[in-house]
Amino acid sequence: MAAAPDASGPGPRFVLDCSVALSWCFPDERGAAGGELLSALVGGGAVVPALWFLEVSNALLVGERRKRLSAEEADQALGLLSKLPLDVDARAGFPLAADLLALARRHNLSAYDADYLDLAQRRNLPLATLDRDLREAATALGIAAA
Repeated sequence: MAAAPDASGPGPRFVLDCSVALSWCFPDERGAAGGELLSALVGGGAVVPALWFLEVSNALLVGERRKRLSAEEADQALGLLSKLPLDVDARAGFPLAADLLALARRHNLSAYDADYLDLAQRRNLPLATLDRDLREAATALGIAAA
């Protein structure tokens, strides 16, 4: 994973899906699109739902258990991700759960993916994701891809 940027600007420029962040952590997932998004964080930052941290830590743990990363590499990746200029969305509770359930049903997504979609829609921000279904749902709602 490349060194994380330490500069943050006036506000988030996009919603950062876990799939993109993990592409920076796993050597076999690195690509140009992920690198461009990492660069785009400089001077702007990204917004994430609180769920993002659970997804990241679980994916690193699963990657470790499947021998895709060593424990040291997973810890290192988490340390680098912790330096990203992130704005954590604080919306929680049953109203969010109801909105996510409806959005997930409408677009045939998991509630987890619907959380990113809901956040992008509420904040009127592009969505950075490598997930095809999530990207298609965003497009259907007129949400730009980052």
